[in-house]
Amino acid sequence: MMGPVEVKLISHTEDPARVVAASARLCYSPVGASDILMALDDRQASSLIDRLHRSGHMSPFEHASFTFSVDGLSRVASHQLVRHRIASFSQQSQRYVDSSGGYCVIPPSVDASEGAREVFERAVEQALKAYSELCSLGVPREDARFILPHGFSTRMVFTMNARELHHFFSLRLCRRAQWEIRSLGVAMLRILMDVAPELFMRVGPSCLVRGRCEEGMSCGRPFGSMEELLCGED
Repeated sequence: MMGPVEVKLISHTEDPARVVAASARLCYSPVGASDILMALDDRQASSLIDRLHRSGHMSPFEHASFTFSVDGLSRVASHQLVRHRIASFSQQSQRYVDSSGGYCVIPPSVDASEGAREVFERAVEQALKAYSELCSLGVPREDARFILPHGFSTRMVFTMNARELHHFFSLRLCRRAQWEIRSLGVAMLRILMDVAPELFMRVGPSCLVRGRCEEGMSCGRPFGSMEELLCGED
């Protein structure tokens, strides 16, 4: 009934840090971006990106994009994910894909209690049984799916540019974010820190990036470091 969420980076802009740095330098250069890119070494790119971070000049970050595949995310979390407008999404269709072999994501608070887990699993089993019976009675999958739990697992592919990823991480890595999408954010950031660390060394909730909480209701436990953030624990 419950499987691990699998997050993979399946594509990204080649040399993303240098592309961002070259795009920024173009604004003040008499030569073209391709010439700038050829002359720009990694040290220069890293230094320029650091200045962009500090100045808040984020538009060059839009030239680097990253595409992720996610398997096993609940539709509860996917509904939050697609609220990020500056992104592209493709999601497995329950209209055409048979959902009888799927599973429901179990929240940790439910999994921690044997009694609560039994109630949860029993309800999911009943829903899946009803789904299968409806399909066998000739009800189209697009209608039978109405009986499936909100926490049913899904598969997605989505693409965000580096600037939108900064926005995503500022909201979804906060301790007050919903646990599942926060776990997704941590997994994504771990991958990005290997691929393009220069672009993502200054991301996260406002307590970490700006040294102050900008949420309406603070959790009272600000992050002290990127290492603590990437640990993903409460």
